[in-house]
Amino acid sequence: MERLLRYLDRKYSKREQIGLAAAGIAVLFFLLIQLVISPVIHKKSRMEDDLVARKRALMEMAALKNEFDLLKRSSALSEQSILQRDKKFTLFSFLDQLAGTSGIKEHISYMKPTSSKSQEAGLKKSIVEMKLQDITLNQLTSYLHGIETSKNMVFVKRLSISKKGKQDGFITVVLQAETVES
Repeated sequence: MERLLRYLDRKYSKREQIGLAAAGIAVLFFLLIQLVISPVIHKKSRMEDDLVARKRALMEMAALKNEFDLLKRSSALSEQSILQRDKKFTLFSFLDQLAGTSGIKEHISYMKPTSSKSQEAGLKKSIVEMKLQDITLNQLTSYLHGIETSKNMVFVKRLSISKKGKQDGFITVVLQAETVES
């Protein structure tokens, strides 16, 4: 320790003083950069990145809100259509009556009605699977158009078309139609 004190008490030449001052300033400048400026720059960079991420999240939330609003309006319209439907409406009788008006009632091999109730939504889904044999594509198109354009909120869930008939131009169709009942 005594040796260090003697070294510090020593008189330095002008050149040594300038060198020591420059070294001291360099060390102070380095410490200033490392302890003050660098953390501020890094924090600013992190904040800018965070801002970009939050803007992206906000845009996603706005898009999801728009999608939710659209689904909510669609759901309200569907619910209104279901409530306006005839109270005695059944999917089975609707499909049977439409088959009569489309001229394909005599081509129905079978109609199997089923239903299921959703616990979460409290809605009952009514499904009818039916097989139509030896009909033309025009008859099928007319029948499907009647199903899809009805105000009864009936949709074709599955459709299978095959050419099994003995005559050309005739097809066999298995379709599954469904609707929601209140």
